Amino acid sequence: MKNLNSVHLNGLRALETVGRLGSLQAAADELGVSVGAVSQQVIKAEAQLGQVIFERTARGMIATEAGRPVLSALDEGFARLSAAVSLAQRKDDTILTISVAPVFAARWLVCRLDRFAERHPEIKLRLDATTNLVNPALGDVDIGIRVGNGRWPDVKAELLLEQEVFPVCSPEMAAKLREPVDILALPAVVDGRAMFSWEVWMREAGLSGASPSTRHVFNDASLCLDAAIAGQGVMLAWQTLAHFALAEGRLVAPFGIRAKTGFGHYFITADGAREPKKVRDFKAWIREEMAGTLTLFQ
Repeated sequence: MKNLNSVHLNGLRALETVGRLGSLQAAADELGVSVGAVSQQVIKAEAQLGQVIFERTARGMIATEAGRPVLSALDEGFARLSAAVSLAQRKDDTILTISVAPVFAARWLVCRLDRFAERHPEIKLRLDATTNLVNPALGDVDIGIRVGNGRWPDVKAELLLEQEVFPVCSPEMAAKLREPVDILALPAVVDGRAMFSWEVWMREAGLSGASPSTRHVFNDASLCLDAAIAGQGVMLAWQTLAHFALAEGRLVAPFGIRAKTGFGHYFITADGAREPKKVRDFKAWIREEMAGTLTLFQ
């Protein structure tokens, strides 16, 4: 790291901030200094690096071809420095921050958290509901739960549950069904952002190439489930999404045919880091709760 002695850290920080925000003014606002000070830091850093990192244009500061990989590396480096500062400043190890997709939080996790609180009253939960994959090594998130193939860079992914999909519909619609082919006579409500299609289940049911006609398309699986509960059509759902609606009888899963999508629910933690006790406790509790969910589908 001796090469760092040839470049001032403030200059590197100015380069990263201007590159990320795209203008001297925005960088000055974030850094709490004047535009002129940021400009001088950028000029000095470019001179010390021996590279022109930015083109000065009417549209703002545009990275040069040589500057783009430098800025990308600086962005990653300062993110790690920020994470290190967050770790050093973290004083309350009894707070567990969990990152989950909103649909998983709303349809499965939140309604169970009182049971976790009863078992671990010493742990306070903080829930971050987002569809973005968060790297716990680069922020204050302790653990995430995501659906995918488990192959995400720079994080540790541990399989929690293999995703299986199956049709669900209202009891009134289900009363019309006698065999799998009857599904084709029902209108479908479709999750436009799903990572799978009806073909996954149709193939398992011996109906490859067929699909029900689409009535509605939503960009949120939770909205699709509400539409299915309201009797607006049949939906292709999965275990954690439909569990409560099935248990309460608001939905029916006809035929008992389930198809694996090749995806799964995964725990996401910092790669190579030792897991604190609060994370181990949460993972053990989730696995117990998930086992209870699966009894409905056995």
